[in-house]
Amino acid sequence: MAVIQGDGQIVHLKGQVSLDRHGQVVGQNDLRAQVRKVLENIRDVLAPMGGQMADVISLVHYATDIEAFMTTGDIRQEFFAAPYPVTTTIQIERLYRQELMIEIAAIAEIPHSRFRHPEQDRPGAT
Repeated sequence: MAVIQGDGQIVHLKGQVSLDRHGQVVGQNDLRAQVRKVLENIRDVLAPMGGQMADVISLVHYATDIEAFMTTGDIRQEFFAAPYPVTTTIQIERLYRQELMIEIAAIAEIPHSRFRHPEQDRPGAT
C-alpha cells in the first residue's frame, strides 16, 4: 500500500508516548490506556496547526509487545477512518522510560487552507 502526497503542508511529529502534560505516565502496565493517550497526544499536537487525525498519512508504532498491541485496533479505529494511514509496527525491547509500552511517530499532511504555523515559529512569539 502507498500514500500519494497531495499539496498540503507535511508535518513530521516526533514519537509520542503516553505522558500527560506534567510528564507523568498515563496507563502504567495498561497498553490499551497507553495507546489511547498516545493517539490523544497526536491529536493534540496537530490541533494548534489546524490538523486533524484524518490528515495523518503515516504511522510508525514502536511496541514492547507486538501481540498485545495488535489487539488495540478498536482503539485506533476510534481515531482513524478509511482511508487509514499507512503503518509500520516494530517490536522493541524497551522505551526510554521502563513504564512506557508504546511510542507512535506520525506524519500528517494538513491542507494549506487549514494549516497554521505553531506559535513558537511565528516572528515575535516567545
